[in-house]
Amino acid sequence: MRRSLALGAAVLCGASLTACGGDAEPATAEGTRSAKVAGVTVETDPELHDRLPEQIRKAGKVRVASDVPYPPFEMFEKEGGTRITGLDYDLGQALGARLGVEFAFTPQKFDGIVPAIQAGKYDVAISAMTDNKQRQKVLDFVDYSVSGTGILVREGNPEKIRTALDLCGLRVAAQAATNQADFVGELGPKCAKAGKGKIDLQTYPKDSDTQLALSSGKADAAVITKPAAGYIAKTAGDGSTFDLVDDPEAKGGYNASPNGIAVSKRLPELTDAIQAALQQLIDDGTYGKILDKYGVRSIGVEKATKNAAVD
Repeated sequence: MRRSLALGAAVLCGASLTACGGDAEPATAEGTRSAKVAGVTVETDPELHDRLPEQIRKAGKVRVASDVPYPPFEMFEKEGGTRITGLDYDLGQALGARLGVEFAFTPQKFDGIVPAIQAGKYDVAISAMTDNKQRQKVLDFVDYSVSGTGILVREGNPEKIRTALDLCGLRVAAQAATNQADFVGELGPKCAKAGKGKIDLQTYPKDSDTQLALSSGKADAAVITKPAAGYIAKTAGDGSTFDLVDDPEAKGGYNASPNGIAVSKRLPELTDAIQAALQQLIDDGTYGKILDKYGVRSIGVEKATKNAAVD
């Protein structure tokens, strides 16, 4: 969804479920855990706990990499703080409670996530990551949402951007090494074919940098995932800083694709357990309540799939 990685931090939380954001409760017994997420209390399924790899059961936790901040998926509860919240964090806590282990989140720059998982530093990544065939060569994915690229503009949309081709001839900000940067690059030939100007692509290390470039006037638009763009447009400056371009031909965003929880290929049992736990959360309504909490019900799925990307 959000980001593409090229193939191939200090721990701010993880001592307990209450070390980061949210209102999860500590384990009450070995292999048992509960968490209150989006107003729902999630309890452990012992059968799912037993399906976890032995090393995860013994450790009592899953080590999770996540690029913070990237609202509404992962963010700090307050500026300058260390407590994590967001859709991905809440989903992780619900999955951990259902599986009877802690999902311990650690901030990790996005372009370093895949190498860190390959090196054994983390077991999984929950970071609005796009599932695609290239990444499937080194990771397995449990797909939990579907969305694509969105366009964020300054309040009032001064450049009158309505579709992706309206970005031709403009300055466009994107986070480096992401699907969004690739999307802008792919627009180049289309701009030329349409007889429009070349896009001036500006790449930045973090997504928050792209928003600063836009708000300061260094860029005319920023491309990020559509759910994130909508959340930012709604919340930044109480909704007075940015607007979301809502192209009716791309309801879920441009190049919409599945987004997945990325799991080390060394842990296939963990992939299967997460997939089963996610399906339970979908079926009992917990998943939907988490999406509703962040205003992104449109990216939801009805079935937890594995490695669903087709390209």
